[in-house]
Amino acid sequence: MQTAQKLFVTTRQAAKILNVSLKTVQLWADKGLLKLWMTEGGHRRIARSSVQDIIDRRDLSAEEKQGHSSYEISVLVVEDEAAQRKIYQQHLFARSLPIKLIFTNNGFEALIQIGRFAPDIIITDLKMPDMDGFELVRALEDVPELQNCCIVAVSSLDQWEIDQRGGLPARVTIYSKPIPFNILVDLIREQHKKVLQKSTH
Repeated sequence: MQTAQKLFVTTRQAAKILNVSLKTVQLWADKGLLKLWMTEGGHRRIARSSVQDIIDRRDLSAEEKQGHSSYEISVLVVEDEAAQRKIYQQHLFARSLPIKLIFTNNGFEALIQIGRFAPDIIITDLKMPDMDGFELVRALEDVPELQNCCIVAVSSLDQWEIDQRGGLPARVTIYSKPIPFNILVDLIREQHKKVLQKSTH
């Protein structure tokens, strides 16, 4: 019994260790990011090793910690193509926006980053391997930490194709590729104002 207690934790204990909500831990377990085991009584237990894996993967380096300003807002870009990530980087940095820009390759990596911090803006592609943008934004729908997050989908899919795949939550803003950076920059600046106003009240 003592060994089992060391190997597994409850979902509530995992949430406390990871400093996230219980809902986020349940989401990560449902998506396979945390290894889940059910007791005979039907209680969820999380493998402690998978909790440590999340901690290891989301830890900030000292350089990242020093480089983040409270004046900046965080923008998470979920894009599997390296060329597209470079385009985002070039265009957004060229505008001298007060942002901390973070990239992930797919929805699973995005969930880990979102567990580390609640981004102010999430920009995601829809067509990606493993966990695509459709599954990601639906998974984020009930995450309490993202209540004030602005979620944007950028895709080459047209509205009919998006509808055929079940559509997207109403709160998601959709832009067509090629990426409309002028509109995107305006959205980032507007979100920046909202975040600053909220932080000063």
